[in-house]
Amino acid sequence: MSRNVRQTDEHTVRHGGPRVVSPELVPEPLTAAGFAPFGDVIEASGPFVLINDGSTKRFHDLVRIDNFGEGGRAAISIFTVKKQLFPFPVRMLERHPLGSQAFIPRLSNRFLIVVAPPMEHIQSSDLRAFWSDGRQGVNYRAGVWHHPVLATVDDDEFLVIDRVGPGKNCDEIAFSEGERRVLLWA
Repeated sequence: MSRNVRQTDEHTVRHGGPRVVSPELVPEPLTAAGFAPFGDVIEASGPFVLINDGSTKRFHDLVRIDNFGEGGRAAISIFTVKKQLFPFPVRMLERHPLGSQAFIPRLSNRFLIVVAPPMEHIQSSDLRAFWSDGRQGVNYRAGVWHHPVLATVDDDEFLVIDRVGPGKNCDEIAFSEGERRVLLWA
């Protein structure tokens, strides 16, 4: 399938033609192994070190934050996100070619993740969906396609670590109506 590429000041937008794809996208539980092609799961599990006179478990160096290309730097933000209505039509994805982007839930609510591999030409059939139990965050590697955060409750909050600085760091892809997948959630 060929796509027309349109450059804008902020984004690269690709539009595709009709394609027959299973319309339902069912999220799977978020695991380190399942999410590995897209980035890292951030959670307090696995090896740890006791610190502070044994009162604290430190789960150390869980992800690699990569945000420094082309003069960028890491920034910590808080996003307040509105709940989406499900079933949810996946109309677009975005990627950040110059840095990783981490989302860590602050209020322990489940949230949904939609991703596609870091390649130039993706199709809606490349999408995968995961659900976080609310104690797991994610770190998207640079260039991984993902949907903006999908909250399951109103006014959910996420600690976000990503790149700020010079350079074009956001591409978007839009799926035509015939290509869209529908994200299910109970």
